[in-house]
Amino acid sequence: MKVATFNINNVNRRLPNLLTWLEEAEPDVVCLQELKANQSEFPVAAINAAGYGAIWRGQKTWNGVAILAKGAEPIQTRDSLPGDPEDKQARYIEAAVNGVIVTSIYLPNGNPQPGPKFDYKLAWFERLHAHAAELYASGLPVVLAGDYNVVPTDIDIYPTKSWDDDALLQPESRAAYQRLVDQGWLDAIRALHPDERVYTFWDYMRNRWPRDAGLRLDHLLLSEVLKERLVSAGVDREVRGAENASDHAPAWIVLED
Repeated sequence: MKVATFNINNVNRRLPNLLTWLEEAEPDVVCLQELKANQSEFPVAAINAAGYGAIWRGQKTWNGVAILAKGAEPIQTRDSLPGDPEDKQARYIEAAVNGVIVTSIYLPNGNPQPGPKFDYKLAWFERLHAHAAELYASGLPVVLAGDYNVVPTDIDIYPTKSWDDDALLQPESRAAYQRLVDQGWLDAIRALHPDERVYTFWDYMRNRWPRDAGLRLDHLLLSEVLKERLVSAGVDREVRGAENASDHAPAWIVLED
């Protein structure tokens, strides 16, 4: 079972890129973020024609998350992160696919920091901690996949000081991510590539893609029962180099059936 997470950065604008990658990579489950489309604007017909069922939560202009399943319909278990009924931002969706609970997470960016956007990021993280702890304690096979908007450690970013003031690298952001992992979750990509500079995001500015000036923002965390099923993990970097590409590339894992 191949599970991928991909911040598509506008699902309609990047639809040809998405469909090409689906055909070439053949993931079984895909967690999309940053749809930038209303609920009614999601290109479900094209995705169905590519052989994937889908659930999604759209939102005008920003945000939006989806889960796709090859040859199946994801069974939605949640369309929002619990803990704040007043939060209307479309940043979390959860489904059962082939016996595995999968999430699509689009954690707040948090810039500029300090300020209310950074406070919202940390508060959202606390809600994620609470829900993730319940999922982990359930003993179910769970993949927490998504764009966490956190660079966990210095090996997850190219050597630079230019991002030091960014919310993605702040000690509070990194500590929040580490507290999540410390519940028992396995950071699959880092587990299989412990010493490599693995990137999933290259900003459009300052020639960062040609320079390989990347960051690892997109993570797949595995619950206890899935750890020994992990076979491989990686990033489809070439997707970032295509014409009209998202600034993210798909990150993926393969689990034994």
